[in-house]
Amino acid sequence: MTEDCIFCKIVAGLAPCFEIARDDRALAFMDINPASPGHVLVVSTEHAADLHGLSPEGLAAAALMARRVAGAIQTVLAPDGINLIQANGPGAAQSVAHFHIHVLPRTMGDRLPINWLLSPGDRTAIGALAERLKAAL
Repeated sequence: MTEDCIFCKIVAGLAPCFEIARDDRALAFMDINPASPGHVLVVSTEHAADLHGLSPEGLAAAALMARRVAGAIQTVLAPDGINLIQANGPGAAQSVAHFHIHVLPRTMGDRLPINWLLSPGDRTAIGALAERLKAAL
């Protein structure tokens, strides 16, 4: 636990939340600043600032919890769709430096500004970058 991390405090029971589900490695709770009704946060119980610092087990647990929560949202709210969003770093608008996944119910025309328009890319540049990424793996 990191003392100044609000999500660590929530995991430890030192700060309140509207808990949805919990296991040894992940916790799901309602976002108190929801982008849409039913917006849930899934956090790793292990403190890691972002995806890069999280253990494989922590990542797997959070992903499985997010899938469970998405199923519950689908059953209860029957949205038109659901986004799972995970941001890393200020350039991705990460708001809390503790790994978390947003589970966002969506409705057609809700105008949440997280979708982008499709625009064809330069296939040569895409292929070259694909080779660089493969080499890094």
